[in-house]
Formats: sequence, C-alpha cells, structure tokens
Amino acid sequence: MNISDSIVIIPTYNEKENIENIIRYVFSLEKVFHILIVEDNSPDGTADIVKRLMKEYPDRLFIEERKGKLGLGTAYLHGFRWAIEKKYDFIYEMDADFSHPPKDLINLYDACVAGADMAIGSRYVDGKISVVNWPMGRLVMSYYASKYVQLITGMKIGDTTAGFACYKRALLERINFDKVKFVGYAFQIEMKYTAYKLGFKLKEVPIIFTDRVLGTSKMSMKIFKEAFFGVFSLRFRNWSKY
Repeated sequence: MNISDSIVIIPTYNEKENIENIIRYVFSLEKVFHILIVEDNSPDGTADIVKRLMKEYPDRLFIEERKGKLGLGTAYLHGFRWAIEKKYDFIYEMDADFSHPPKDLINLYDACVAGADMAIGSRYVDGKISVVNWPMGRLVMSYYASKYVQLITGMKIGDTTAGFACYKRALLERINFDKVKFVGYAFQIEMKYTAYKLGFKLKEVPIIFTDRVLGTSKMSMKIFKEAFFGVFSLRFRNWSKY
C-alpha cells in the first residue's frame, strides 16, 4: 500500500497525448503522491488510458468522470471535495500537459510544510519571467494581467493566474465552494484572493513554465474576458459573509 498525505488533481479533456506520461512522471518522484483525474468525457479516449493505468497503480491513481466539459473551476472544486472527504492534507492543482514541472510538486510541498497555507508555482517572481515557448503576445497578456490583478486586489502575488498550486486541507475546508463564481482561469484568481482575504499565508515558489508541446490549449478569449472583468466583482465582494 502506497500511503500518501498528498493528492494531485489533474483535470482532463482530450489529453490522450500527455496523460500517461504525466502520471508516470509523478509516480516516479521520490515522494509518494496520489493522483485524481477529473475527466470531462473526452472523446479522444483519455479516460480509457487512465483506467488502464489504474490497474497498474490501484492504490495511487483515481478517476472521477463527469458528463461533459463543465469548466476548469468546477473540475477543481469537484476534486477538492473528493480530496477533503478522503482526508488528504496537501491538495494540488496541476495541468496534464507538462506546462507545470512535476518535479516542483516537492518544492510546493516543502513550502507548505514550512508554514505556507498555499504554495503557488509562479512564473513571475521578483520581476523575473520564467516562461518557455510562449509567443510574445501571450506572454505580455499573461504578465500584465497579473499586474492588473495586483493593482485591483492589493495582493502581493506576482503570478495571480497561476494554475499550479498546493493547498493545505485546512484552507480548502474554510472556503465555501458554493460561493465560488468563476469556472475559467478567473477561478485561479478567485481562489487566491479568497485565501488572501480569509487571512491565509500564500507563498510563491519559482518554476519554469513550458508551453504544451502535445495536445491543444484550452485558452480562449471568453476565458480571458471572464478573468479581466471578474476581478472587479472580487474586489467589492462582501467578505464578511465568508
């Protein structure tokens, strides 16, 4: 039995090119991690690959299948509820496409063990930009989007839209998931700002972000607009009800 205090939640939709490699990489690390795949009914057979691997890793790999593509935020909330119920102490967000370096799962874990309530795998720490293979337009948009969020919210976080993070269970248990409004990348901002407003300690850990080589990006203008305009509603939310 491979017991672990840590679960890595990976949402998937059409990730057949990446999913087996990312699972095997995580399971090759020196620390024992479990993985929960939140699968949104991918037509490319992603779920079949995961189920085959579950026979090889029956006590480490799990899948939750949903009826369709319901959004990144709802996938993570589904995974958070599952992980809290299973009593994991450290609960991660990570993409399937290797844009987030799996080896840095350990660095995020160490940051939480050292006192952070949420450790963020950050592309933008101390003014440095650590991104590989992004076109300049997307890099500029991402970097200044985080600056914009900093300006509106007052958070001292360089990478406010980061999707690579480790939460302590106590933080997630404190958040009312029913009040989380956003489903796209604005979800990442909302979770960080909620943790910040509730008084939890957030710590950025530098990573090198590499754009996906295989598969298709899920970014769209609709997702970007949700993040851009949604920040204002976060700033003026009534936090006394949380």
